[in-house]
Amino acid sequence: MGRTEFVALMAMMMAAIAFSIDSILPALPTIAAELSPDAPQQAPLILSMFLLGLGVGTFFTGPLSDAYGRKPLILFASGLYILGAAVAWAAQSLEVILFARVLQGLGASGPRVVSIAIVRDRFAGRQMAQVVSIIMMIFTLVPAVAPLLGEFIIHLTGWRGIFLSFILFAVIICVWMSFRLPETLPVEDRRPMRLTLMFSAVKEMAKHQVVRLSIFVQTLIMGCLFLTLMLVQQVYDLVYARADEFPYWFFLVAILSGSAGLLNALLVVRFGMYRLVTLALAFQILFSGAFVLFDLGAGPYGFFFFVFWQTTIFFQAGMTLGNLNALAMEPMGHIAGMAASVIGALSTVGAVLISGPLGTMIHGDERLLAACVFVLAFVGCLTMLWMGRALKKQAVG
Repeated sequence: MGRTEFVALMAMMMAAIAFSIDSILPALPTIAAELSPDAPQQAPLILSMFLLGLGVGTFFTGPLSDAYGRKPLILFASGLYILGAAVAWAAQSLEVILFARVLQGLGASGPRVVSIAIVRDRFAGRQMAQVVSIIMMIFTLVPAVAPLLGEFIIHLTGWRGIFLSFILFAVIICVWMSFRLPETLPVEDRRPMRLTLMFSAVKEMAKHQVVRLSIFVQTLIMGCLFLTLMLVQQVYDLVYARADEFPYWFFLVAILSGSAGLLNALLVVRFGMYRLVTLALAFQILFSGAFVLFDLGAGPYGFFFFVFWQTTIFFQAGMTLGNLNALAMEPMGHIAGMAASVIGALSTVGAVLISGPLGTMIHGDERLLAACVFVLAFVGCLTMLWMGRALKKQAVG
């Protein structure tokens, strides 16, 4: 497999996650009306349950692929993903769909973690950094087009067709990988999976203050992002009566927000990770506070103020999550692989536990949504100031 084909396959594996989340957004009102008419606020849990499975699975997929090989793990995880999609397609109740989405999330955690491990197996140093950068650049485009693609599928087949498209997506990945990609982890290099080693890594990370605080702030920021994803379609529909326009505005917001990663790459060398995260949270406090205080979502220009505010949420994620991950990983170089799994699992599951209950209570109230983000950003900013003192002590030590 040449480099171009390899990058395309790895990008498709990573894209499965964004496609599984964002393409289903236009279907939420129809699913709620058909399966949960008395409690439409429960429909966004379709996103939360997928993310919950994704977070839990992230903890195990890395070590499992180290023990049994990359391809077997991805094939098994893809099978679980396909099973979840098939159960959701046939579901006659929202509860069954929620269970199926947990299965899908567990399955999606395989490609999420193992694709990067495969890149690491094949490349090193600057070549690895170059390949990962190209993969992530392609990956950032998927959230922009996924709602449009989802809207097209729903128009042709109804909302159940979305789950069939998930199955097709996973089958293409499995067939492509099976015939074209050789196993990248030889048997002699595999390491047996030991739960004791995993939990000892968790204990070691828990003892490090900067690591603890980084994971906590990452959880809060991902909570802001997940909460917005859960409710944004409801706001477009219930508050602004623009449900038909939602995929197009989402496309614009995603494209604009995609520049955050590039801006962060340009600024982080000069200003540092800690300062950029703190500054991004401070700006979010300002934006969300003004949105709530002056009720900017109401009035003749309320919709455009909301679109701007939505953009700041996605932009904030691009300016913070990578930096926070790097801050947490910096002292954990000797257990980097296990640390990456733990950070991804804890922050994702924690964000779901924050956003899930809040999302079912807010139900399309744009001002209350902004107020929740304000609180999360405020707590995150205070935590970063606390981390600043810890970093100073660490530097002196």
